[in-house]
Amino acid sequence: MSETKTCCGPSRGHGGRPAHDEITPARDAQDFDTVLIPEGRDLVGTSEPQIPDDGESPLRTARHKAFRIATTAVSNAEFEAFVTATGYVTEAERFGWSFVFWSDVPAAYGATERYAEAQWWCRVDHANWRDINGSGTADVAWHPDHPVVQVSWHDAQAYARWVGGRLPTEAEWETAARGGQGNVRFPWGDLEPDDDSIMPCNIWQGDFPRTNTCADGYARTAPVQSFAPNPMGLYNMVGNVWEWTADPFRIKSVKRHVRQRLEGMKGYRLSKGGSYLCHKSYCYRYRIAARSGSSPDSATPHHGFRIVWPA
Repeated sequence: MSETKTCCGPSRGHGGRPAHDEITPARDAQDFDTVLIPEGRDLVGTSEPQIPDDGESPLRTARHKAFRIATTAVSNAEFEAFVTATGYVTEAERFGWSFVFWSDVPAAYGATERYAEAQWWCRVDHANWRDINGSGTADVAWHPDHPVVQVSWHDAQAYARWVGGRLPTEAEWETAARGGQGNVRFPWGDLEPDDDSIMPCNIWQGDFPRTNTCADGYARTAPVQSFAPNPMGLYNMVGNVWEWTADPFRIKSVKRHVRQRLEGMKGYRLSKGGSYLCHKSYCYRYRIAARSGSSPDSATPHHGFRIVWPA
């Protein structure tokens, strides 16, 4: 599984314009369900990389200060409260378009421009955090208790500032995802999900990208508080939606093709956790050590975030 594949989502790559500095903090961790992670040294990465070119290895330890982390990704209802209070306009709304998975493009749009490196991603006008798949799709695709999606890294930064928090680092995110279990592959341990009987998270079942059997009960996102939480009480740390982190996307590699790929990814931001579009046959990134990078102005229907606060 050494080949790097692009089902994780295309990058807009326009640069965007940060807006989080304009936001005034108005809330704090007491307004949310959080878990305290004590100061310590915990594992990051893996000694058994499945996609080595993503920089999953080596397995190492990293020290972190104590922090609080939200038990769930930010929901649509929570993001709506932020927009109502601040008048914030997301980058997808400012650009006037975003990416949508091929099977979710409304028939009224007809033929759409497709992303060259992954033909299942389509450019759709007026797709944003409310109308996730394009104009008029909110009634079908938008649910208050589902994770907010179609939000860029800049959008996540703006929300984080409003709630007095920030995005987690990769080390913090992995510490929370492991839930005190040590060197495990998934937040629930090492049991491998499959297409018909072992489904501890929201990922793809079937033949990607053509047929999703939805055996886990979801064709797209699931509620932020669904499936069993990890031992620390954190929900959907893998699967459901990718989660933006505070870190830049960096890889230490001597391979020429990796260095060449990174040349076109300067300024990209790191995401963790995989999404409902991941499947072992193509994008085995619903593992704790898995990683992905996107431009900070990119937005897709399978990308969200969660918040951490100082302890």
